[in-house]
Amino acid sequence: MKDIQETTSKIIETLSQRGELITCAESCTGGRIAAAITAVSGASAVFHGSVVTYANEIKHLWLGVSQEVLDTYGAVSRQCVEQMLTGVINLAGAHYAIAVSGIAGPTGGTPQKPVGTVYIGIQTPFSQEVFQCFFHGNREQIQDQSVAFAIEKLAELLDI
Repeated sequence: MKDIQETTSKIIETLSQRGELITCAESCTGGRIAAAITAVSGASAVFHGSVVTYANEIKHLWLGVSQEVLDTYGAVSRQCVEQMLTGVINLAGAHYAIAVSGIAGPTGGTPQKPVGTVYIGIQTPFSQEVFQCFFHGNREQIQDQSVAFAIEKLAELLDI
């Protein structure tokens, strides 16, 4: 895995040069992506804020995730992350967004969605992609893998 701080620095530098903003909507990562971004000097030029929407009610109220999506597909779903991306872009007025919802464990898994199931979405001005991931390890390891995957995917989409 690449050095996350180095990759995050390149993302910040690139977005800063372009005059573009990034935001995050995080659930199972609990703000760790935002923490990775703000750990880099210069982040304030491209990162004005993000949200941690752990409860379904907050996903609905703050980000506009529809109750139908939550009832039909659940919070840990492609459909939920798609709506989280749209909601946080609108909320923050950003150009780019990362959204994450998953099951970090050790509890909460089901046969259909075992612990380690994480949906990670990236919104750019040109596209929206959501990745279904299956990470392994303890809670912290699953969170760390989710953060690393999200940052690396954003860097790939920025071509850096």
